Amino acid sequence: MPAIGELAREALALDAEEAPQLVARLAAPPEGRAWTALVTSGLEGVVFASTSSIPGVGHVDLLAVRPPARCRGLGRALVVAAEGWLREHGVREARLAANPPCYAWPGIDVRYTPAILLAESLGYERYRVAWNMTVDLAEYGARDASAGPPAARTGYAWGPSEEDDLARLAAAGATVRAAPPGGRDEVVAFARENWNDAWAWEAEHATGCHYAVRGGEILGFAAWGARPLWFGPMGTAESARGLGVGSVLLRRCLREMTAAGQRTAQIGWVGPLAFYAKTAGAWVERAFWLYNRSIP
Repeated sequence: MPAIGELAREALALDAEEAPQLVARLAAPPEGRAWTALVTSGLEGVVFASTSSIPGVGHVDLLAVRPPARCRGLGRALVVAAEGWLREHGVREARLAANPPCYAWPGIDVRYTPAILLAESLGYERYRVAWNMTVDLAEYGARDASAGPPAARTGYAWGPSEEDDLARLAAAGATVRAAPPGGRDEVVAFARENWNDAWAWEAEHATGCHYAVRGGEILGFAAWGARPLWFGPMGTAESARGLGVGSVLLRRCLREMTAAGQRTAQIGWVGPLAFYAKTAGAWVERAFWLYNRSIP
């Protein structure tokens, strides 16, 4: 796996910094998931594939070919081989898309043009679009709560300060706590009950996790590092929305990511664009196309 990580670092120009971490994460999926890594002779290329919790569905999780070995059909051969492995495991629909909770990207970054051309030449069809937002952690950490944001990126004024949100939470009887590794059972159960098993797994395996509680009841949580270097997932119970829970939890995580030496934070699979733009000055930067096709 270390050698495959270096292959990925060389091949994935947009993700070189974290490529070895992604390979290590894909090689340690949740219990019960079947997966494989297929390589070419000479380790010029690699493809990861895995089965899904959805019956009959499988995923091509990562494809990388060293630049000197491109234009020789290796990428196509690897995807076809991955489809064969998936077929042997009962898969009838292959997806070039994330297999939560353990994944590299939501789909194909639109800037990886050769990967898009390969997918479409093999008959894959785009069925969804996902996007990430980026936070400049230095800019965010140095901001004045009363100052304007980088308007060219968001067009929003900064939202309420963390102090204002904490005061609002305190008035509502809520407090914010860190959930250390090995001490997240309640948060994991909250994520599973209110969302899904994928979020529960990510909360458990995240580098950092914070949650808000009132009277022994969890109101919301946020995590980072479950997918290396990214923020998420984050969720607030419907009954607690409007209290500022999400803003405080997001800020706690961004502060930890800064302390860990990150220069930027990727917020993955974003839904509420305006919330992140207002709270952290985040802007949409990466877009991903999700593909699928039948493999009878």
